[in-house]
Amino acid sequence: MQEYPIKRGLTKDLESRAATELKVCFGVEPEKIEKGYRIRYGALRRLDVMTGAGGKSVIIDTESDTGASDNKRFRTYLDVVTGFTTKERVKRAKSTAEE
Repeated sequence: MQEYPIKRGLTKDLESRAATELKVCFGVEPEKIEKGYRIRYGALRRLDVMTGAGGKSVIIDTESDTGASDNKRFRTYLDVVTGFTTKERVKRAKSTAEE
């Protein structure tokens, strides 16, 4: 399970945008679960997306098939939902870990 901060200005409609972007990026209709949304796609046996505390982050929990790999769609989804590129997310994670 990983929590990703959301870029300022993109938090207002986070929950609906997170669900919409699952459909856009993966081409499957997300299933509503207790705290968020779930999809199954290719190498991802399960991808759960929930909004974090205060609606300023997304919490993503995945279960992957170890025999397959389709990370490009997942990275694209994170880019769109968080507003940060992969490079920016890594940089923010490193600065947070150093604190």
